[in-house]
Amino acid sequence: MSGIARVPADEPIPVMRPLTVSVTALLLCTVTSVTPRAGAAEPIDSLRARVERRVAELRGTAPDAFVAVAWRDLGTGERLDLHGDSVFHAASTMKVPVMIELMRRSDRGALALDQEILLVNRFASIVDGSPYALDTGDDSDSATYALVGRRVAVRELIRRMIVRSSNLATNALIALADPAQVTATAASLGAVRTRVRRGVEDQKAFDKGLNNVTTASDLAALLEAIERGRAASAGACAEMRRVLLGQELDAGSIPAGVPPGTRVAHKSGQITGVLHDAAIVYPRGRPPYVLVVLTRGIPDEKLAAAAIADVSRLVYAYAAPNEATTSRR
Repeated sequence: MSGIARVPADEPIPVMRPLTVSVTALLLCTVTSVTPRAGAAEPIDSLRARVERRVAELRGTAPDAFVAVAWRDLGTGERLDLHGDSVFHAASTMKVPVMIELMRRSDRGALALDQEILLVNRFASIVDGSPYALDTGDDSDSATYALVGRRVAVRELIRRMIVRSSNLATNALIALADPAQVTATAASLGAVRTRVRRGVEDQKAFDKGLNNVTTASDLAALLEAIERGRAASAGACAEMRRVLLGQELDAGSIPAGVPPGTRVAHKSGQITGVLHDAAIVYPRGRPPYVLVVLTRGIPDEKLAAAAIADVSRLVYAYAAPNEATTSRR
């Protein structure tokens, strides 16, 4: 973003009025720095150029890196897409549309969130129905495995699926949600390229390429629907925002790119060579925005996380320049 505007001095300032002209110039500069952007094409192109430059720098270290970005300013309507419709392995971001479908079922009375289901660690592959179990060592939420054999409320499993990215909770909920219906619900909200086909760690399905997939623009559509209260009832959307705001993992790093204390409702996703983050960001003093950054082809997770954080930082500086400047002091 540009700094304080300079007032051109085409003529010498009259000697008798230096103070008056200087104050006027300062006032003009101040107003210019806080006036809402007019003619968004040039500024948004500037943001795009900065993001593309950062991605190009990443490829210098990780030549196979591919990054997609979708940004939606829910206040001004501005938007940015960089490979927004490119399809990625969804990793754990697929847990967002699963949550949405379960909340919609609750709205219809087809499911009670306080309903308890028996938690088991035995699932069927979508390839041939053969059984498989999850390994606690491959799950970011090992504590949930202590609940196997007990009945657990759907609401609690949803919370663990999102805030701890529990694979065990996810697979328990997939059967309730029905992957085909999750996909249909996502499409109805604008996520037309998203496909939720199965639970997590179905190796036979993975080997055959039967994966859950999504795009940056699809995830942006889902998060915007949650923020605007369109994904489900107003109460269900409020609860989904609370769950996303309670995120306990920070693998994706969008929060690392915003000032400390900024609220971020987000869900990350991660498998080998893949790192994503999808967020609703709430800058102080202005409407929220949605940012999704998807990456693949980056073997070093730290490099991918740093790139996501940098894109987040660039977007925040564009969307909330005054606060971003203040936060860096």
